[in-house]
Amino acid sequence: MIYRNILQELTSWRNSKHRKPLIIRGARQTGKTTVVRELGKTYAQFIYLNLERKEDAALFQSFPNFAHLVSSIFFHKDKNPQNEDTLIFIDEIQEVPEAINLLRYFYEDVPQYHVIAAGSLLETILTENITMPVGRVQFMVLRPLSFDEYLGAMGEHAALEQYHKTPMDDFAHSKLLELFHNYTLIGGMPEMVSHYAENRNLTALTPIYESLLLAYMNDVEKYARNHTMVQVIRHVMKSMGPETGNRIKFEKFGHSNYGSREVGEAMRIMEKAMLLSLIYPCTSTSLPVFADKKKSPRLQLLDTGLLNYLAGIQKEILGSPTLEHAFQGKLAEHIVGQELLAKRYGMMSELHFWTRERKDAEAEVDFVHVEDTYLIPVEVKSGATGRLRSLHQFMETAPHHTAVRFYSGPIHRDSLTTPSGKVFQLLSLPYYLAGRISAYIKNQ
Repeated sequence: MIYRNILQELTSWRNSKHRKPLIIRGARQTGKTTVVRELGKTYAQFIYLNLERKEDAALFQSFPNFAHLVSSIFFHKDKNPQNEDTLIFIDEIQEVPEAINLLRYFYEDVPQYHVIAAGSLLETILTENITMPVGRVQFMVLRPLSFDEYLGAMGEHAALEQYHKTPMDDFAHSKLLELFHNYTLIGGMPEMVSHYAENRNLTALTPIYESLLLAYMNDVEKYARNHTMVQVIRHVMKSMGPETGNRIKFEKFGHSNYGSREVGEAMRIMEKAMLLSLIYPCTSTSLPVFADKKKSPRLQLLDTGLLNYLAGIQKEILGSPTLEHAFQGKLAEHIVGQELLAKRYGMMSELHFWTRERKDAEAEVDFVHVEDTYLIPVEVKSGATGRLRSLHQFMETAPHHTAVRFYSGPIHRDSLTTPSGKVFQLLSLPYYLAGRISAYIKNQ
């Protein structure tokens, strides 16, 4: 069993007086079923319904009223309806779209039972008759394993202890950097990590990557409106590896003849499946963050391990002592972005970068991070601090004095001055501490 940080969030949900039925979103194979089963062990009764199974789906397809449905669930699963310490898990709920509407009645009519649903591409199946019961449900998002979850799965308990120590000890740096290098190579998909933890064989992961990508392709193709759209989705799936980390144009994406409309539609389907993210820039150095959808987005994939496989750069990473130059430096940026998102479980969580596009002085900062009431610029790069030109431009107008850089070196703090004379603090952190950015900013 790989321990997941989200179990703490699920426990809080369980104990909340304001609990509502919970929908867990996430790409296939990110471990949604596993974490809910683990939570189920803490209940007196756990009822598992998989709507890909005909016998479970039938319960939601023909019933005279909601009370009859609830009675049928307990009867067919041989559970006691008088025991209120019960978790009902409705898996693959997208297979019976009408079941989504019914979640509101679990909240209104039988709030004593705890209900979790999970599924993929839920937005795609919403129609005039099938709507999300807004205000009657809660949402959480499950992403690939974070670095600390990877350390736990690999049995690296001393490294995990140092990771959570603020600040960590200097002597732990080289080992954590090496472990993070391996994590970046393998990625955070639970099946990959579990297999590698048991066998320590990178070559054996290849057929697992192939099987996973085929499953993703088959999954999203079901929601294509015609055969042409299926072909566009396949093209985007095969082409997105080399394009990851770049600011992209939909028109002729991946050296194709497909138009902006077709590629945009394909990417939106894949974004709903949570296989990729389109990261849009903002232009302000203070809150709130407004994504500028008129500007070109940057492409981010679900998982760095999948990126490595799709882009064919696994051997390049193995032969590189650091992440700084792998995949033209885009790999380090990608894994930092993945870590920044890993423990954000809200549906509205997303990444942004900052840009200023002027004819005389263009500037771009890799990410922006919200900390309290401030928007913190985040760069991912090696090299001397004096070469962070875009970071300096961001800080010129920022209403605070903190910037962050992720690189391969140790924890370090510098006092820098912008061209106009503003003094600010640059917090340099090793890549592997991206998931702990808030703790280190607060510890300055």
